[in-house]
Amino acid sequence: MKKLNFFWMMMVALVMATSFTACKDDDDDPVNPDPGPEVPVEEETPYHFDLTVTVGRQGGMGRDVTTIMQSVAALDGGPMIDFRNKGAEINADYSMEAIVKGKYYYQVPVSADRFTKFQFVDNQVKVVQEQKFVGNTYITRQYTHSWINDSTLVIMAATGDKTGVQWTKLNANTMAIIAEGKLNISVEEGWETLTTSGILAFRESDNTLFYFYYNKKGKGRTATNEPHFHVVAIDAASMNVIQNVVNSEATEMAGSAYGELLQNTVFFDEDDNLYLAAFNDTEAGEMGCLLRISKGKYNFDAGYNGFPNSDGKLLTVQYLGNGKVFTYSRDDSVTEDDGKGGTKAATSIDSYSHYYSVVDLKANTRTRMAFNGSAIPFSSGRFSQRSAFVKKENKVYFGVNTNSANPCVYIYDVATGTVAKGVEIAEGYYFEQIRVLEEDKK
Repeated sequence: MKKLNFFWMMMVALVMATSFTACKDDDDDPVNPDPGPEVPVEEETPYHFDLTVTVGRQGGMGRDVTTIMQSVAALDGGPMIDFRNKGAEINADYSMEAIVKGKYYYQVPVSADRFTKFQFVDNQVKVVQEQKFVGNTYITRQYTHSWINDSTLVIMAATGDKTGVQWTKLNANTMAIIAEGKLNISVEEGWETLTTSGILAFRESDNTLFYFYYNKKGKGRTATNEPHFHVVAIDAASMNVIQNVVNSEATEMAGSAYGELLQNTVFFDEDDNLYLAAFNDTEAGEMGCLLRISKGKYNFDAGYNGFPNSDGKLLTVQYLGNGKVFTYSRDDSVTEDDGKGGTKAATSIDSYSHYYSVVDLKANTRTRMAFNGSAIPFSSGRFSQRSAFVKKENKVYFGVNTNSANPCVYIYDVATGTVAKGVEIAEGYYFEQIRVLEEDKK
C-alpha cells in the first residue's frame, strides 16, 4: 500500500516542535495553548489496481481463453508480476466485462438471472449484494450502462428478440430495482434487429441520457449495419425519448458490442460537452474519429473530429482534464505475415498494430506515447481498457504486449508529459486490462 510523504513530514514537524518547546522556560508556556487550526492528514492512498491477463493468446470477443485477475498495490516498479498460483480465474461465474465504480464491481453474471455487486478481495470474488431479475432480463456482457448519480445506475440493452430497447434503474447501494421499462424505439422496416448493447451516457446539465444504436440485418460478422448510427436523447426522469435522429458524421460507435463494460468510449469535458469514439468505413479501412455533442444540443457538431491524423480504428478514450485525452488506437498501415508467403493488414485482435496517444483537443494535435526518445512498440490486443487514469496522482498507467519483450506497464505523467517504465509481467501472459478500485477503510 502506498504511503503519502505528507504524513511523515507532519510527524517530523511534530517531533521537532515538541523538542523545541521542552527547552523553553515553564513560565513561557501557557496552561492551555491554542493548538491552531487542525491540518488534515491523509495516511494512505485508498486504492489498488486489478490487473487482468489471458494465458497463451490475446482475449476479446468472447474467445475461449483462460482469463486471470490479480490485485496489486502498485505498478511503478518492483518484482515482476507473475500469475502462477496468484489471482483467480473468474470466468466460470463472472465476466471480465463489468461496471466499476468506487470499490465495487457491478454486472450480470454468467447465470444471467440477476444483477450482482461484488468486490475482488484477497484475489477472490466477494459478493456484496444481488438482485434477481423481475421484469426485464439481461445477458452476461450484452448491455450498456450509465450513472445518473452516485447511487442510481441505469442498465440498457436490446430486448430478447432484439427488436426493441429495455431499461432498468437500480439503487446501487441496495441493488433494489427502482423502475424498469422499454424505450419508444423499435427495429425499422427493412431491418431485422437492433444493436445488442449500444452505448449509453448521461449529461448532468439537463438530466439527459444519450443512447447510441443502429439497425442490423443478418447475424455475427456477416451482418449488415445501417450506414450511420442513431443518436437518441432521453429524459432521465421519465425515460421518455426526446429525439431520435440518424447521425451524419460516422458509421459506427467504437466498442458498441459491450457498451463500455470492457472499454471507455465516451466522456464529458468540463463544460459538459459529450465526446464519443467512433469510426467511418473507408477504402483505407476503419478510420477512427472523436465526435462531439455540445452542451444543450442533441446531435453531433457538424464537421467536428477531435481525433486528428487518424490512421486506423479508435478503440478507447479517457479524459484527463484541460482538453487532454488518452487514446488507444490501431494503425491500419501496419502489415504482418499472411502465412502464404505474403503480407496482410495487421488488423486482427492479436496483431501488433495498436498504440497509445495523447490528444490535445484545444490544439487539435495527437502525440504518440514514447519512452526514452523512441515510440513505444506496437501492442497486440484490441478489446478492453488497457489504461487507467489515477486522478489523484495525475498519472495514466497503461499496459502493452509487444512482440519482442514481456508485457509491461508504462506510466504517463500528465503534468510533465514524461513517460516512465513500470512493472513487467511474466512471459506467457497477455495483458488485457487495468482497473483502479478504492480500498475498504479499516
